[in-house]
Amino acid sequence: MLWATLVAVVAIAFLFDFTNGFHDTANSIATAVSTRALSPRVAVLWAAALNFVGAFISFKVAATIAKGIVNEKLFVGESGLKIILAGLIGAIVWNLTTWYLGLPSSSSHALIGGMLGSAISAFGLHMNGARVVIWKGLYEKVLAPSLLAPLLAIPTATLLMLILLWLIRKRRPDRVNHFFRRLQPLSSGWLAFTHGTNDAQKTMGILALALVASGHLDASFSRPPLWVIIGAATAMSLGTYAGGWRIIRTVGQRITKLEPPRAFAAEATAGSVLWLTAHFGFPVSTTHTVSSSVLGAGAAGSRLRAVRWGVAGNIVIAWLITLPCAALVGAGVEFLTRLPGGVFFALAVAAGAGTLALMARSKHLSAGKVQPDVDSVREGLIEAGAN
Repeated sequence: MLWATLVAVVAIAFLFDFTNGFHDTANSIATAVSTRALSPRVAVLWAAALNFVGAFISFKVAATIAKGIVNEKLFVGESGLKIILAGLIGAIVWNLTTWYLGLPSSSSHALIGGMLGSAISAFGLHMNGARVVIWKGLYEKVLAPSLLAPLLAIPTATLLMLILLWLIRKRRPDRVNHFFRRLQPLSSGWLAFTHGTNDAQKTMGILALALVASGHLDASFSRPPLWVIIGAATAMSLGTYAGGWRIIRTVGQRITKLEPPRAFAAEATAGSVLWLTAHFGFPVSTTHTVSSSVLGAGAAGSRLRAVRWGVAGNIVIAWLITLPCAALVGAGVEFLTRLPGGVFFALAVAAGAGTLALMARSKHLSAGKVQPDVDSVREGLIEAGAN
């Protein structure tokens, strides 16, 4: 049964990475699509390729996920694998829920919340005198950086945009837009690359934890096995290619109207913040960072009224509830795994959530609501500007 459970964990981990890819596609391409710098299909392919490449750079985030948040010594054998499986399914269910609602919530917080919920459900807060949750690591490497990243992104994007506004103040708008549309493939590509560097590492860390629990990897590992790296990178790239057009509309159109210079500023800022946090091994939310950069760039130059603060407020609410909600789902799935045939029931939950998501996606594809062409994106931007 150990092997069967390990295979289930690997499969579900790659499924989570896939949902992470299509859930967070908007992070790197929404602004480029909304300004018509790239067509939707080219943007998705470009982001998928750079997500894959970025996954091979640095493994500090993977080490943080595997060793810095929950006590990895408690995850032993098949029972440990079941806890990891429950945490992953909790993250997947919440990812799919927020995707369906079109909310750009954090896949990182969903994963961490799912793992925390399943671990606490299994062990409580203490087990044999040892703490289950590494509270210092949770605060210093997850919560504090996840708060600081948006707080850094907003003023940085605003400052960069103000500098750009001063530089282009005497230029013709059509020429300025044309110039920055040419630059956006680079800035959106930079953002996709750093997204891969940050987010793909999280699944690698979970898989490394599972391999340690099953005895297939030494606890003192410095990097995950090569097949884990390639598998995580591939799953995220495929998910990115699948696309998450509901969230793309929220980030690229509904927060604020973005012209090419503002989109460039948002992309460049978000990518730089993600690169900095990955360097220190902080598994921050790429969604938080990108949305905050869009807010900062959109509000620059006396444009506070151009930001749809109601939409921004809904995003903040999604940020706040993601970790506890994913933890509750993870705890519930962990309880299922204790029942006879519990692993089968847990996998059924994941399969059911995935099936409902595919049905919803097919429904909106047939209704023309999921993959908007460039003209519909433009219409959405005109409407946003009018409002």
